[in-house]
Amino acid sequence: MTETAAPGRVLPHPDRTEIRLEGVLHALSDPVRLRIVRELARAADELSCSRFDLPVTKSTTTHHFRVLRESGVIRQCYRGTAKLSGLRRDDLDDLFPGLLDALLTAADGQYARLGDDV
Repeated sequence: MTETAAPGRVLPHPDRTEIRLEGVLHALSDPVRLRIVRELARAADELSCSRFDLPVTKSTTTHHFRVLRESGVIRQCYRGTAKLSGLRRDDLDDLFPGLLDALLTAADGQYARLGDDV
């Protein structure tokens, strides 16, 4: 695992070679985590965790971000006191070509059809 953080604040991330399809699919199978990934995919840059308005408690939000980070879907780092998250699109696209785009397209279609975004 590689680590990215300010001194004293280390967050473990899997190396690109450690990212597994089943871990990515598990991480994206939860509606809250899929919502986070959809927002990150639309963002031009990394987003602060506090920017997400999720229908769960802060501790549950922390859990969801940890699952995404530990599966290799996102990368997190501290900038000052803010924890920023970014989608590991390049890694995911290289390892699993077309998977992320297909999942995001399907999720967008489901939202348009059902109007249900968690």
